Amino acid sequence: MITLSVIVPVRDGEAYLGDALASLARNRTRAFETEVVVVDDGSADATADVAEDFRRDLPGLALVRNAAPLGLADARNTGLKLASGRYVTFLDADDWLAPGYLPRLVAAIDGLGCDFVRVDHVQAEGRKRETHRAPQPRRGVVLDPREGILPAGLKTMVDYPYAWAGIYRRELGDLLTFPSGLHTAEDRPWIWRLHRLARSYAVVSLAGLFYRRGLPASLTQIGDERQLHFFDAYDIVLDETEPRYLPKAARNLCALLAHHAELTERFTPAVRARFDERARAALARLPGETLTDAVGGLEPERAALLGPYLPGGPRA
Repeated sequence: MITLSVIVPVRDGEAYLGDALASLARNRTRAFETEVVVVDDGSADATADVAEDFRRDLPGLALVRNAAPLGLADARNTGLKLASGRYVTFLDADDWLAPGYLPRLVAAIDGLGCDFVRVDHVQAEGRKRETHRAPQPRRGVVLDPREGILPAGLKTMVDYPYAWAGIYRRELGDLLTFPSGLHTAEDRPWIWRLHRLARSYAVVSLAGLFYRRGLPASLTQIGDERQLHFFDAYDIVLDETEPRYLPKAARNLCALLAHHAELTERFTPAVRARFDERARAALARLPGETLTDAVGGLEPERAALLGPYLPGGPRA
């Protein structure tokens, strides 16, 4: 019986996929069986050939190819449909794992018996390494996921949305599915749903995933229409969130909007106009007091970036 399914979505990852798959090969263990599901999302390079080269080192490898790119959310969903393990985790093709990481991850969820386990990670940029800790300070104990949402004014587990920083019971079913069509911020509504609707979770002090930053082809570096998908992501969050969590959702939205407002020079004029339009619409749907509190909770410099988008504010 397969214990763990590792879903690896990739598009044009020829240069990095080998590192990710080699790290998975170094994590093979006799203690349990692992399958690797590589979803080639319409690559135009030799990504599929790289995956094929690892069939001997990763006997449980399955490769599925999308004829045209569908985006990260749908690529992960394709992998979820093919997964047959008791547990599921994710690995982006430009990241990699430390040896022994997956056995410790499986041991954590086996020992705790909860729906999902979240972990720390290491951010890698060039030769620099920096450990980023999940916001929950209570470690190694089973918790109520809803307690990981509030308070609004502090960093909590919904501010740590990275799908690859954890392991999940596959029986969670639709709760593991990402909103179709999103190319960025797909993990925002995903993590909110997990914390609102799952029964139990835990955080353990394990930092064995290396998250590679600063790649020129990364969507975080590209200023096209896909960057605006965070508006769609937070439309979903706001549509689904109970009133008691609305202040936190509003704070999340305002912080992310301020982040993108700092980077608008990367947009074409057409995308910038669309960004301005959607920013005003997003803030206009928040209740007045909730919006005031959310903006007021930002640092003054960041709050000022939202001024042009506030109801009644000056136009950008």
